[in-house]
Amino acid sequence: MKKDDTLTLTVEKILGQDRRALARAITLVESQNPAHQKQAFALLDALLPHAHRAIRIGISGAPGVGKSTLIEALGLWLIEQQKRLAILTVDPSSTQSQGSILGDKTRMQKLGADKRAFIRPSPSSGRLGGVATSTREAVLVCEAAGFDVVIIETMGVGQSEIAVASMVDTFILLVQPGSGDELQGVKKGILELVDMIIINKADGDLKKLANLSAAQHARSLKVPVLKASALHNEWIKEIWEAVEKHREVLKKNGALQKKIKQQVEQWFLESITENFLKKLKTDLKTNPELGRFISSIDAKKISVTHAASLAYYHLEKMK
Repeated sequence: MKKDDTLTLTVEKILGQDRRALARAITLVESQNPAHQKQAFALLDALLPHAHRAIRIGISGAPGVGKSTLIEALGLWLIEQQKRLAILTVDPSSTQSQGSILGDKTRMQKLGADKRAFIRPSPSSGRLGGVATSTREAVLVCEAAGFDVVIIETMGVGQSEIAVASMVDTFILLVQPGSGDELQGVKKGILELVDMIIINKADGDLKKLANLSAAQHARSLKVPVLKASALHNEWIKEIWEAVEKHREVLKKNGALQKKIKQQVEQWFLESITENFLKKLKTDLKTNPELGRFISSIDAKKISVTHAASLAYYHLEKMK
């Protein structure tokens, strides 16, 4: 079978919601093998007309806040509403294999057993920001496969909010009851990216504290503040209604299309930067002139800043 025929068949299977083809496609776009990357480029180009069809949601929060539990509760509710759901979770990478080590299918057993939901854990491979290198590409593939909702779960709080906010329609931050100090520790710039805050674990002994926290945050923040008990499936419907309302507002005032345009531009710039860094790392090993800069730095003959400036001009002359 010719390459073009193979590509056409793969695209048809993905559009036909073939789960095995979907999983293989995401594995392909995640691969760093140059031959695989060429195949991935062709596949993504073919799937591009089907991009931005799903509602994209990013969910983040500190470890232990209950992200996976809430996502499973929301996911089970969504599939009851006849929504097809894809969940892309990002795990810390094994330092040995660079593979995912948390196993989200194990943490979301009920949802993982339902064929209407697709859960894909991906290794962060040590990437700053808590999102996988090819998360955006994986979202595109899932949208082409006809999923109505794509949820991206990050592994923590910090740089991850900036990364996730640049690829979703609605970004949600989960916090625990009594989280005033926790929110104060979140940078103001990151809080400006958040579209919604959810006080999770609003049940049992924490219920009163959750009510108090929600009221306090609602007074001090400009974004909607909701409560949730993922354990008891409470306020799940209200969360989804808030997501739909937020997206509808974005669509009506034209902000959604503007947001998508900005996200595509940022994706483009990040991709160029990553490709440049890959080439630079190779050049450092193979280019003798750049190697001499490193030797001079090691010998304390020149500062890193000065060497970097000289190396930049050296690379410019080589073009």
